[in-house]
Amino acid sequence: MIILPAQIDGVTSRKDKTLKITLVTQELKEAGKLFDLQNELVNVGISPKGLNDNEIELLRESKFGVEDIPNKKSQGKRLRDALYIAWTKDNRGFETSEAYYQHRTDLMINHVLNQIE
Repeated sequence: MIILPAQIDGVTSRKDKTLKITLVTQELKEAGKLFDLQNELVNVGISPKGLNDNEIELLRESKFGVEDIPNKKSQGKRLRDALYIAWTKDNRGFETSEAYYQHRTDLMINHVLNQIE
């Protein structure tokens, strides 16, 4: 864990509906660790008075869900998107992508359940 004093230098909204927060710090001894973390998903605690022990422990224990990761699709969303593309290529007589999705996912569910029995 890296804990360092920093100043918020800027906050901007991005077109993918995320925020970009620019931090400025004088802690050069942590620079190598920060460079190693580029493009990694990290927990961030921001407090104007410093983090207390409980807040630090909360950061250590926190977990991210897929919904918390910008531009990351859940497996369900990936499946829905893939089935939509399949429907656009060959709708197999289904008038809507939702009807096609329901049919195909029912087939998949039944296949998995049959494997259990």
